Amino acid sequence: MGGAERNARKRRQEQAAQRAVAAARKSKSDRNKVIITVAVVVVIAAAVLAGVLITNSQKNEAAGVQIPVKNVSAELEAKRDGATVLVGKDTAKVTVDVYEDFLCPACRQFEDAYATQIEQKVHDGTVRVRYHMLTLLNSRSDPPGYSLDSANAALLAADAGKFPAFHASLFGAQPEEGARGYDKNQLIKLGQDLGITSPDFANGVNNGTYNQIIEDAYQKVSNDPALRQDFGNGQVGFGTPTIAVNGKVVKVNDPNWLNTVVSQAS
Repeated sequence: MGGAERNARKRRQEQAAQRAVAAARKSKSDRNKVIITVAVVVVIAAAVLAGVLITNSQKNEAAGVQIPVKNVSAELEAKRDGATVLVGKDTAKVTVDVYEDFLCPACRQFEDAYATQIEQKVHDGTVRVRYHMLTLLNSRSDPPGYSLDSANAALLAADAGKFPAFHASLFGAQPEEGARGYDKNQLIKLGQDLGITSPDFANGVNNGTYNQIIEDAYQKVSNDPALRQDFGNGQVGFGTPTIAVNGKVVKVNDPNWLNTVVSQAS
């Protein structure tokens, strides 16, 4: 009996030891799982934080920077007419209406593709351009309002005789849609860098001298049935850029559209 009891006690001790080892292993495994889980959470949190910081950095790229000056290659006649700016000679064969928003990415693509051709035609007296600075994307900057501020500043630059270079500079360094636009101080500094010295310019930018006529003009053109376009998928409306000659929309997907317009007017 004594031997049997000893064997039974030994078996119980071995089983208890096995259970203890298993428990220890499980505890270690659970601790590892906790450590791994915490590590994964920390990595994800770091990635999210980095993403937020990058997004905020991109969103605020325009903050405090100096807008680069982009000069045009030739002196172009320009004068403000209400909420529009006429660039070129009154004797030009063709007047091209360009409806743009300084925040509109497609407008910048249009300028990148055709600004040089347009400038050449204006310089040789063949074409005159009537620029309409609109506020289609005024709510799409952060904070809202860049489309209106830049349009107002551009009209004031026209009053000061510096519209072509001011216009080219804003599109040349266009802020990202949905991000921060240039503030009034930056727009004023651009004007100064272009040689605008009159205090009327800075005062006009700060006070929004032409804000109301710009907004009124946008309401008018956006409701003009002659300027509505078919964007596909049943979407018809007004958008930027819109190019028109004699009140009719011109399709600019053909690289030779400007030459075609001029030849048809001859």
